[in-house]
Formats: sequence, C-alpha cells, structure tokens
Amino acid sequence: MDAGARRLGGVEVVRNEAVNGRDGLDRVWTLPNVISFTRIALVGVFCWLLFGPGERIAATLVLMFVGVTDFLDGYLARKFHQVSTLGKVLDPVADRVVLVTSVLAIEIYGAIPAWLAGIVLGRELLVSAVVLALAAMRARRIDVLWVGKAGTFGLLCCLPLFLLGDEHATWARVLTDATWVALVPALVFSFVAAAAYVPHARRALRDRRSQPIEHEAAGL
Repeated sequence: MDAGARRLGGVEVVRNEAVNGRDGLDRVWTLPNVISFTRIALVGVFCWLLFGPGERIAATLVLMFVGVTDFLDGYLARKFHQVSTLGKVLDPVADRVVLVTSVLAIEIYGAIPAWLAGIVLGRELLVSAVVLALAAMRARRIDVLWVGKAGTFGLLCCLPLFLLGDEHATWARVLTDATWVALVPALVFSFVAAAAYVPHARRALRDRRSQPIEHEAAGL
C-alpha cells in the first residue's frame, strides 16, 4: 500500500494527496461506495423480512439503519477525500432505490395511504425524468442543495416510523401522529428543492459541455 493510503475496516482510505489525480476519481471500492452498495443490498433484506417471515419490527430496524446512513457515504467521501466518479452516481441512485422501494413496500403492507405513496413516487418519477433529459442533452452536472438532502433524509426517517406504528396500541397511535407532523416539513423540503433546481437546470443547459459528464440526482 502506498504512503497516501491506509485501511479502515478492510476498505482502502485514501488521503488528499493520493486522490488529486485521475486515479482517485476512478476508484470503485472506496468506503463510501461500499456503504452505498450495502444500503442498496439491505433494501432487499428489508423487503424479505417484511413480506417473507413477516418480521415487521426487524424490517423496520433494517430500514431505519438504511435511512439514518443517508448522509454517511457522502460525509466519509469528503472526510477521507474519497470522492469518485462512481460515488457521484451511486450515492443518489442508492437514495432513489431506498426511497422508492420502501414507499412501495410500506404502501403494499398497508402502513401508509396510497395518496402519500403517489405523491412521493410522482415526485421521484419527475426528478428521474428531468435528470435523464439533462444527461441526454449533455448539460453540466448539477450540485446538490442541502434542502434536497434534508427532504430525502426526512422521508427516509419517517417511513420506518409509519411501519413501526402500524398497530393498535396507544403508543403506536401517538408515534404515527408525531410522524405525520415530522413528514410535513420533509415533503415541503423535497418539493422546494425540486423548484430550486429549475434555475440550476437552465444554467446547466446553457453551460452544456462537449464531453460526456456525470449527473448527481441526490436531493432533487
């Protein structure tokens, strides 16, 4: 291992001087990327627990872990200077996979109403269509806004709480009511972010480049 790298939990952690070149951006098995891959894999575990053995509490705990680690991959990428080309794509993809799958699964289970699932999924469909259109038109990459990440994080925290409160006990009703209150700002943030990206998208189209670029969809 070179002097610019060390290992953390079996994954190579690269210091700043080691990633200034192109090789740093081309890395695949960085710690943030491993976390993103793990989050995607755990969504499958969540669905199996919920619909296989019917372990609602265990499924909720898995989804909580996946949700609260939303910021972890990006934080570690910056902390250990492990920003990579793959990570710029994988992080938002992981968020979209987790959010869409969990909304569908929890709605099918019956813990959230269909209209709420429709609102969240409709926004995700719109965001995905816009990102694909920008990529097709070779616009420059749009940087993530904090309000978008906050909205996504809020949704990922609220969804497992709806599942946890899906029973008739008094504490469950209180938890569900509190979750509805917390959900409102999360939804507001997510739609404010979508609106805030409109001028950014226009500028990205004006500044389109001649070479292929990556697009980051997290937080839109």
